[in-house]
Amino acid sequence: MQLIIVVISIILTGCSMVNYEVDNVTYTAKGKNQRVKFIILHYTACDDKISIDTLTKGNVSSHYLITTHKWDPIFQLVPENERAWHAGISSFQGRSNLNDTSIGIEIVNLGVSETEGGLKLHPFHESQIRKTAYLIKKLSKKYKIEPKNILGHSDISPGRKIDPGPLFPWERLHREFGIGAWYDSIDFNFYYDSAIFGIYSTENIQSEFKRYGYDMEVSGEWSEKDKKILKAFQLHFRPKNISGEIDLETFAMIKALNHKYR
Repeated sequence: MQLIIVVISIILTGCSMVNYEVDNVTYTAKGKNQRVKFIILHYTACDDKISIDTLTKGNVSSHYLITTHKWDPIFQLVPENERAWHAGISSFQGRSNLNDTSIGIEIVNLGVSETEGGLKLHPFHESQIRKTAYLIKKLSKKYKIEPKNILGHSDISPGRKIDPGPLFPWERLHREFGIGAWYDSIDFNFYYDSAIFGIYSTENIQSEFKRYGYDMEVSGEWSEKDKKILKAFQLHFRPKNISGEIDLETFAMIKALNHKYR
């Protein structure tokens, strides 16, 4: 009799058992994508020591830090699966608050400083350029980052930020290391035509910048916000002439970029 009671108890217990195992193999959803869609480059605007202190003890952070010392490693300050506080108020490709969808890389550089002779721009060290290229290549492959989603802080926060600044070698990174977006000369030369430029309305040109990813209103008027976007674009693709005005060369660049990447 006791044996029968035990058997019945086992059967009833088995019926009420719950499987708490997590199975991540049997079924896989198609409706998903990578969290990381952008790589954002910054300069710290201060020296190595202050940069490290600020990014590890303050209310700002980045996933990676590249110092001025070539024998230093690339320092990872925040795990890639966590949000770093580097982008702030930002937007690109219809997305805002890019801390949610980006990896931030800070490069130690003084940026722009005032001297008796005026403003001084500080170049990046060769080791920093090579480390940056190495890191971006690695991250781009891992997360399948599109070339035009490798951006500067100035691209995602026009007017509010100018880093990594006019001396950052965007064109060199593209041509030498195959990193980031750059226009093809054949496309640029085709669109560098006053006749083509002349048939484009202000709305048409604004649409080109919006199409590429910049948060530009298609209004038919060049607002102060639009001019800040033009400056950010020129800072990235034409740093020797940052006018904030639309001209034939700027027009040819944005058209060539959209032709290549869209």
